[in-house]
Amino acid sequence: MIPLTTAEQVGKWAARHIVNRINAFKPTADRPFVLGLPTGGTPMTTYKALVEMHKAGQVSFKHVVTFNMDEYVGLPKEHPESYYSFMHRNFFDHVDIPAENINLLNGTPRISTPNAASMKKKSVLTEKFICLWAV
Repeated sequence: MIPLTTAEQVGKWAARHIVNRINAFKPTADRPFVLGLPTGGTPMTTYKALVEMHKAGQVSFKHVVTFNMDEYVGLPKEHPESYYSFMHRNFFDHVDIPAENINLLNGTPRISTPNAASMKKKSVLTEKFICLWAV
């Protein structure tokens, strides 16, 4: 057990853990690190710390592939309250992750959405690599 008493301590600990796992894995283009990401208020301290660690040169997200857990149904990605907007505003726009490595759910899918097929294909491709779901 790791005794942490504040949300800030937990967020910073989680960010250090994620950075340590990415760096220990030594990801490459052919062997990316796969990271699952939540949204909402809980991970905000973690995202802020990850951005700071990236800016300090402690981690690169160049060979990290992310999958987000949720999105509002019926909300277009351009909407400021969508999780697409949230993740870009709070994390993706501040680190060196390539756009093609970001996998977000589509809140306004059609019946046979290419987004879902693309994410399924990517998830199958990344099954052989390490996956860490951040909370």
